[in-house]
Amino acid sequence: MHENFKWIAAAVAVVGLSLAGLVYLSRKDKAPPAPKPVAVAPAPPAAPEEPAVKHPLPASESPQPLPKLEESDAPMRDALVSLIGQESVERFVISKDLVRHVVVTIDNLPDQKVAERLRPMKPTPGKFAIGGPEDAPVLDPSNYDRYEPLVQMIRSIDTQRLVASYTRNYPLFQDAYESLGHPPQYFNDRLIEVIDHLLSTPDVKSPIALRQPNVMYEFADPKLESRSAGQKLLIRMGSANAAVVKEKLRELRGALATQRPGN
Repeated sequence: MHENFKWIAAAVAVVGLSLAGLVYLSRKDKAPPAPKPVAVAPAPPAAPEEPAVKHPLPASESPQPLPKLEESDAPMRDALVSLIGQESVERFVISKDLVRHVVVTIDNLPDQKVAERLRPMKPTPGKFAIGGPEDAPVLDPSNYDRYEPLVQMIRSIDTQRLVASYTRNYPLFQDAYESLGHPPQYFNDRLIEVIDHLLSTPDVKSPIALRQPNVMYEFADPKLESRSAGQKLLIRMGSANAAVVKEKLRELRGALATQRPGN
C-alpha cells in the first residue's frame, strides 16, 4: 500500500511540475493562454499503518507442520499432557476448541465478565464459602482452599517448556486471535498486556467484606467490585494463592516480553 501511494504521489508531483512549466513558458513567449488543464484527481489517502509488534516471538524451528486451527485439539491436548501430566489435564482442562477458548479467555480477562461457556478450564470444585454474620458477610478463608490444587499445578509448570510449546504453536494462537474480528494485531502483545493487567491486582487481605444485592454475592467495596473478571478471580482465591500465580506470570512475562514493563 505504501509503495502504491508513493507512485501516485510521484505522478501527481510530475503533473504539477509540468503544468507549472507550461504556465512559465506561455508567459515568457507571450503566447495565447494555454488551455485550462484537466483537474487531476487527488491521491487517495494512505491506508492506516498496522500497529508495530512490541514483543515478537522467534520463528519456530520445529520441522513438524502445525495442524489447522479446527484440527488442533488433539495435538494441543498432547502438548499439555507432556507439560502438566495426564491427571492434571483431565482434572482441569476442557480440551474442545482449546486454542480458541484460551485466546478468547485471555482477551476477555481485563473485562467485567468472561463467558463461562468459552473457558478452557473446568469450574473450581466446591461451593463459594461465605463467613461472618448474616448482616456483615465476608469471604470465608476456607474458600481459598478450593483453588490450591490449581495453584499448585500452576506453580509446578516449567516456564521454559511452556514458552517453548507456546512459541512452537504460536501461529494457531495468532489465527484464533485474528478470527475474533480484531484489527491485525499481534496476540503475544495482547498476552503481555493482560499479564501486566493481572499483575496490577491489589493484594487484598482478609476479611474481605461482601454484600448480596440479589442472588449472587459481590464485593462490598465498590472499587473491588468494579475491577475486571481476571483481577476479581485473583482476589477471590486469596492473597497467598494470588502471590503464587503472580510469580508465575512474572516468569512468563520475562520469557515472552522483549521490553520491560512501562517501556
